Amino acid sequence: MRRLKNSLKLFLILMLLLTISIVFAFISYHITSWLYDWLGKHPQGFLLQLWTVVGVFVLFTCTVIITFLVGLKKQRYYWNTIVDALSRIAKGDFTVKLDLKADDKDQFGQLIHGINHMAVELGEMERMRQEFISNVSHEIQSPLTSINGFAKALKNIDLPEDKRQQYLAIIEMESNRLSKISDNLLKLTSLESQHHPFEPRHYRLDKQLRNVVLALEPTWLAKNIEMDLQLENISVMADEDLMNQVWMNLLSNSIKFSPTAGIITISMTKQIDTITIAIHDNGIGLTTEQQNHVFERFYKADQSRTAENGGSGLGLSIVKKIVDMHNGTITVESKLAEFTTFFVTLPLETNMTRANE
Repeated sequence: MRRLKNSLKLFLILMLLLTISIVFAFISYHITSWLYDWLGKHPQGFLLQLWTVVGVFVLFTCTVIITFLVGLKKQRYYWNTIVDALSRIAKGDFTVKLDLKADDKDQFGQLIHGINHMAVELGEMERMRQEFISNVSHEIQSPLTSINGFAKALKNIDLPEDKRQQYLAIIEMESNRLSKISDNLLKLTSLESQHHPFEPRHYRLDKQLRNVVLALEPTWLAKNIEMDLQLENISVMADEDLMNQVWMNLLSNSIKFSPTAGIITISMTKQIDTITIAIHDNGIGLTTEQQNHVFERFYKADQSRTAENGGSGLGLSIVKKIVDMHNGTITVESKLAEFTTFFVTLPLETNMTRANE
């Protein structure tokens, strides 16, 4: 098929050259005839043909030169525009968009498309970076303001002892919150780098989930929550330490936002080559809008509850990153004031290519 296309292109080029030659010969013949009439000389035979050929050559040469100069000027304009665009991108201006007309199938068109795509992607990354910095600044400023305010209040020598202890408890809580934000930021940064340890191996997933439930037993017993475990004897290929963070975070959230005497169900559903773990609670639930953003950094579905419990809005971002590293998926289904269910689907056997590599 490709050879047929190449042969067709060659044929069309030859036909075009033949047509141009005929047109130039026609023009040259009339020009030389006009010159002969003007000079009053009419060569015959070989000289007549020679001057006609010379005329064709001159016309062809002039056409090539003019075409080359026009193309060179256009090419120079294109390259100057591209260099200017790259200079603006290098200086941080990602609003660059090249409107140069070019065929996306040729190399020049691919270059223009690549530069436009690069500018869009860099602009999105810059937007995310600025948003991230803004969120970090906001999250750190809030506990710092509280610590500063209550520390000043403690300088009052007439402050009652019960108030003093209350203020000290708040300072301690906000300090722990700052520490948690710092730890989660470092953890998320490490996960997004290519240097975080990632050591998948075979282990019993059901046993890991039971151990997580036992580790959090004081928390759910304090709220008189019933744990319903519907687990099978299943092994997976995953990084056990990283997945332990996933289950700890998801189960801690379920306990945190479940009512007293609530029920949390952890179940498994095995497919052909994947396993889906569902963590269901009958807690406060999420709106549709909250479900759309719940895995975003610093997003807090319930500002008052997360502030009260020291949440940073980074936990579910870390969870999603870990699941992505395992080539898995995580989704949420919820109804406000009724229930929330997180579904984590993992491959049973995989080559475990990291998502950020």
